[in-house]
Amino acid sequence: MTTDLHRARIDAVLHEIQHSGARRVVDLGCGNGELLVWLRELTQISRLIGIDIDAAALDDARDALNIDLLNPPAQLKVCRGSFENTDWYAKGVDGKIDAAIMLETIEHIEPGRLSRVEDTVFRVLRPPLVVITTPNKEYNPIHGMADHEIRHPGHYFEWTRAQFRSWCEGVAGRHHYTARYADIGQLHPGLGSSTQMVCFESNQ
Repeated sequence: MTTDLHRARIDAVLHEIQHSGARRVVDLGCGNGELLVWLRELTQISRLIGIDIDAAALDDARDALNIDLLNPPAQLKVCRGSFENTDWYAKGVDGKIDAAIMLETIEHIEPGRLSRVEDTVFRVLRPPLVVITTPNKEYNPIHGMADHEIRHPGHYFEWTRAQFRSWCEGVAGRHHYTARYADIGQLHPGLGSSTQMVCFESNQ
């Protein structure tokens, strides 16, 4: 069941993709395909790729998208793969990607792997637009959580707004992108919102 907050995340991402005019889009960490279902409705999209390491989740995504394994659509592909390499890229895409999305995904990556993921996304793929959403740790008390608690057992970390922006500005500087930030969800005057989003736009 999609919560109001998660639907707000999806709507925010869809707005950015639609506004950018991106035609070739990859969902990194597509899970059960929920975002892919919505992206497919955008008439501008000519190529849509979902990537995840979880085989069971990918089966769910194929079901949600009604993908016929014997006769899959050319414009839509769901692949098993890691963000640390581009093996899946050769299978799923001809040419450049216009936008990459990581919707509530980055916090599921071990901190020691972040630099390799960064290299793959921002140096190798290098799309004009990268959209990332992640929980705002500062907002957790509003959800009734203690300081030591995290929102999901699969999260390796949850960043404060300052930590998130520090990482984003480092990525932007290293790879010649501009980082633009947005809050998603009800805004608290001192703690921000439940979800934080960054849109990286290439300067090259």
